[in-house]
Amino acid sequence: MSVVSSVTPRKGRNVELALLVGAVAIVLLAYVDMGLATTGTVPPSLVGLGVGYLAVSIAFHLVLRWRASYADPLMLPIVTLLNGLGLVMIHRLDIAEGDSITEGTALRQLMWSALAVAIAVGVLVAVRDHRILRRYTYLAGAIGLLLLLLPLFPVIGTSVNGSRIWIRLGGFSFQPGEVAKLSLAVFFAGYLVQTRDALSVAGRKVLGLTLPRARDLGPILLAWVASLAVLVFERDLGSSLLFFGLFVAMLYVATERVSWIAIGLSLLLAGAYVAHLVFGHVQRRVLLWLDTFSPEALETSDQLARGLMGMASGGMFGTGLGRGRPDLTYFAESDFIVPSFGEEIGLIGLFAILVLYALLVERGLRTALGTRDGFGKLLAAGLSFSVALQCFVVVGGVTRVIPLTGLTMPFLSSGGSSLLANWALVAVLLRISDHARRPLPEVGPSAVAEARTEVVRLP
Repeated sequence: MSVVSSVTPRKGRNVELALLVGAVAIVLLAYVDMGLATTGTVPPSLVGLGVGYLAVSIAFHLVLRWRASYADPLMLPIVTLLNGLGLVMIHRLDIAEGDSITEGTALRQLMWSALAVAIAVGVLVAVRDHRILRRYTYLAGAIGLLLLLLPLFPVIGTSVNGSRIWIRLGGFSFQPGEVAKLSLAVFFAGYLVQTRDALSVAGRKVLGLTLPRARDLGPILLAWVASLAVLVFERDLGSSLLFFGLFVAMLYVATERVSWIAIGLSLLLAGAYVAHLVFGHVQRRVLLWLDTFSPEALETSDQLARGLMGMASGGMFGTGLGRGRPDLTYFAESDFIVPSFGEEIGLIGLFAILVLYALLVERGLRTALGTRDGFGKLLAAGLSFSVALQCFVVVGGVTRVIPLTGLTMPFLSSGGSSLLANWALVAVLLRISDHARRPLPEVGPSAVAEARTEVVRLP
């Protein structure tokens, strides 16, 4: 009798280590270049920061060798490079505003980065099998809903720039919606695994599309109403679009029905039109989008105009790190960090950063394809799509492809909430990829004979 076995893939941990060292080297090179351009000297903190950043990255790598040895070898180097480049740009903006490294935004971002890596390590150690998360499908949904509602609470909820998406506890502020997307992704994956047969089989054909039954429209209508509620009560266009888009994408992956995409886009356009008619802040966003340089738009806000002019001054190759004026744009370290990079490293450099995001999403989708359970497939696909959609919404907003939404670029932008959520997201993807790439246990003749004996013994 032949032995049934699986082909053992290469773990790729040595490749990951080499790429990690290269990623940290690129970050340090950018840091030196920025220091020479702004102060004329090599930053005195280069060695300390370099050793610390490399040590944190290698510590994560060692945890992967220990707990997830078959995890994808490209994800960690990619997010390490993106996080590091974000730190360099935030420090560069601190220098432009006259802040030192001991008191600026970059130091807080560095501390948040270390905490985010520690939490990601905790997720990897605690969640030994991603399928355990399916047990908490409805609990995850309840937690996600609670996190979305927290900013509306009268004591802890607070408004920033017109959007009520923050909570404040003591001296710390946090954006719970960033963490909510993880909980909601777990809920959507668990729910759709249970109901995808009914959502994908039943229905009638209209104009070549198999439309679902009216009673099966409940989930997407509920998601649509919830996204509108976020838009209405929290004035958060970005999160509203992200949550609804995440659900529709996972619904399509679960059912493979194009009709769900058509229905989702129709509801999205209808909701956007109604919001434009009813809400003044949406009308202002549309005005800035369609007529950015008009007197009415500039009187409302010249943030987008400044960002566009900054990217235009950078051109194809950029002014060079530390040689531009991205600090002239409001919130250049958070909402508009993409124009900051576009000005100083140019279109080519910005395109290279976008390629890194595309690679991260591609590795996540590859993980979804290779996973052997339906829950893992949906969860990996949903988390990957959430990163892709967030990048599209941010880059599309600052380049006038779509209206501005207020979302931040994952790993690059300043903000502890985003870093914590996105590093945890990557940890979950790494856990799923370890399961997907891990070879199946070999089944030899003795095991088959033993199994047959057990079957015979059964009454």
